[in-house]
Amino acid sequence: MLTWINFLNNDNGDIENQKEQKCEMKTKRLVITTIAFISITHVAAQDSSKTSLVLSGYAEAYYAYDFNKPVDNNRPYFLYSHNRHNEFNVNLAFFKASYNADRIRGNAAVGVGTYMNANYAAESGVLKNIFEANAGVKLSSTRNLWLDLGILPSHIGFESAISKDCWTLTRSIVSENTPYFESGARLTYTSNSGKITVAALALNGWQRITRVSGNSLMSWGTQIYLKPSDKLIFNYSTFLGTDKPDSTRLWRIYHNLYAIIQFNEKIGITAGFDIGTEQVSKGSSEVNTWYAPVGILRFTPNDNWAFAVRGEYFNDENGVIITTGTVNGFKTSGFSFNVDRRITEHFLCRIEFRNFNSKDEIFIKGDQAQNTNAAITTSFALSF
Repeated sequence: MLTWINFLNNDNGDIENQKEQKCEMKTKRLVITTIAFISITHVAAQDSSKTSLVLSGYAEAYYAYDFNKPVDNNRPYFLYSHNRHNEFNVNLAFFKASYNADRIRGNAAVGVGTYMNANYAAESGVLKNIFEANAGVKLSSTRNLWLDLGILPSHIGFESAISKDCWTLTRSIVSENTPYFESGARLTYTSNSGKITVAALALNGWQRITRVSGNSLMSWGTQIYLKPSDKLIFNYSTFLGTDKPDSTRLWRIYHNLYAIIQFNEKIGITAGFDIGTEQVSKGSSEVNTWYAPVGILRFTPNDNWAFAVRGEYFNDENGVIITTGTVNGFKTSGFSFNVDRRITEHFLCRIEFRNFNSKDEIFIKGDQAQNTNAAITTSFALSF
């Protein structure tokens, strides 16, 4: 008992000493923090002309009516954007912060919407809501050579998930079934003229943030982006890797080519062709092949109106990307007509009619299978 009493008495003395020490530590911390803040502010003020922090946001609300009237209100399973029938919903909304300086840069964006729910279904937890998150450093003081790490926009395709940046309201079949995002490292070189950009990528997989369980191999990508003038863009991107565990490894090789030609201020065309191969079985020399051509013609009579016509085809007979379980696999053509009305610089109204025609009866209407599907989609997009 005496021992415990002595301990408590000593402890009371220690408590007083600890209080004094804590006060001293708080004072020191305050002084250090103040000095650090003044130093950082001084450096930032000196470099303010070379750095920028931009906050932006985007919200796209939509309504789609599918004439096949799906019972579960889901549009065809190979669509990931604007994929809900007969309901008002949000396709994509995000808030983004971008930081740029002479030698460093970074982006962070958190998103929600039916696009995020559908396209990030394979990810877990909060990863389902990371639209973009990356940081980069410039490796040369004289060249535009950057190394970026994190969750990046895809290097494949001419369409992104941000509808306002695309010529059509909805995405092409090939865009819906190639990566919208990728996680990994990207080394990028851009010529001083800005006419040539070359990139090499090490990736976690085919549109993966978290690598497939049991997969120990990195995937790889390349991109060559040419812009000889404001009226012409040419792109060639590749992917090499596997999206399966090591035990069932199938090597995939993918090629993405597209050109964007702006004939004049009013008429432009985008033409693309994608082709991919994947091993039939592990170690096999046989491959399954799929391919997809797409073309979009756009007419913009003035700054407030735009019209676009799209024709497309996707052939995946062996069901590598889109599985149907039918005799001929996925052999589907599509047509769409799009009208845009820009209300202000930050607000865009769009409406689109779209029709699919498949060789097999892969669509459902009521309790009947059929080979056609048609829908009308409208959207309001706000950006700031």
